[in-house]
Amino acid sequence: MIPYGRQDISQADIDAVVEVLKSDWLTQGPSVPRFEAAVAEYCGVAHAVAVNSATSALHIACLALGLGPGDRLWTSPITFVASANCARYCGAAVDFVDIDPDTCNLSVVALQAKLEQAERDGNLPKIVVPVHFAGLSCDMAAIHELSRRYGFRVIEDASHAIGGRYREHPVGAGIYSDVTIFSFHPVKIITTGEGGMALTRHADVAERMRNLRSHGIVRSPASQDAQGAWYYEQIELGFNYRLTDIQAALGFSQMQRLEQYVKARARIAARYDELLADLPLKPPGRVAWADSAWHLYVIRLQDAAARRSVFDGLRQAGIGVNVHYIPVYHHPDYRRFGFNPGHCPNAEDYYSRAITLPLYPTLSDTQQQCVVSRVREFLS
Repeated sequence: MIPYGRQDISQADIDAVVEVLKSDWLTQGPSVPRFEAAVAEYCGVAHAVAVNSATSALHIACLALGLGPGDRLWTSPITFVASANCARYCGAAVDFVDIDPDTCNLSVVALQAKLEQAERDGNLPKIVVPVHFAGLSCDMAAIHELSRRYGFRVIEDASHAIGGRYREHPVGAGIYSDVTIFSFHPVKIITTGEGGMALTRHADVAERMRNLRSHGIVRSPASQDAQGAWYYEQIELGFNYRLTDIQAALGFSQMQRLEQYVKARARIAARYDELLADLPLKPPGRVAWADSAWHLYVIRLQDAAARRSVFDGLRQAGIGVNVHYIPVYHHPDYRRFGFNPGHCPNAEDYYSRAITLPLYPTLSDTQQQCVVSRVREFLS
């Protein structure tokens, strides 16, 4: 089986983890802040807050920006459910903005139209979560301009996109958003096993997220001087969302190869473009103003009716294709909120045609040729 994605673990990664296992700190030690500093420096941003998953990062980012009951969060329907669930954790409502048919990212045109209608209706969102689908940045400058006009905050769900670039800046620089979220799941660009990170330029937002990831507990030197060195205070209801030093050591080691990984993924994606060019399918979109991190390579078949047979045939041939993603509002837990077919037509058309092909840095030319040969066989 050739999977659609897989981690790459080197001896250096193993050695880094073993070093922590032999140390005095398995959690809340020096490895987490070192990893945070490495990612922050790479992205050119002041603050990075590591947590145990990107889902946790989305949750505390929403809370730090004040999302709560009676508020609304908008996001893309073509994403993992966590991009929307984070609003519900805060008691807020969720709605979806249709995608651009070329990039599969949240459509700026659709967002502007929806905002204009929401302003007339008096139900503007408090937060918009653009999702950098498959590693390609959304048009963040355009979304930022709309945020200034309509007064919403922006969380970039860049779970797919560490190592990508937007307008010559690394994704995560936060020039056009309040918070950026990364994921370090094993199939992502780099991994900590499970893990995530929230990046921001705002010191107050970072401090709130740090408090929330660790039970809402703070240790004040002034209070400890008055009460004793053991003293701490829970100042709000927080969570146990901490990343371990074991995971952070793996992440720091993987960061040393981030550029290498992204270049390998880009090479494989370009080769797919070339080898699949004559087939009845649409390759992933590219734009002049962003460089994708190439987390996923998603093709769209011209004939939607053929998707199931092509998918099943590839799986039976040992090609671990997947589909990213079912529109979030199609899930039973979201249908009960009244979302109906046709809510986001571009997203639904995309979903009917999409197949994710294998893409990871260690995919060999021989394996890739096998994938292409099988795709060609089922589409000929």
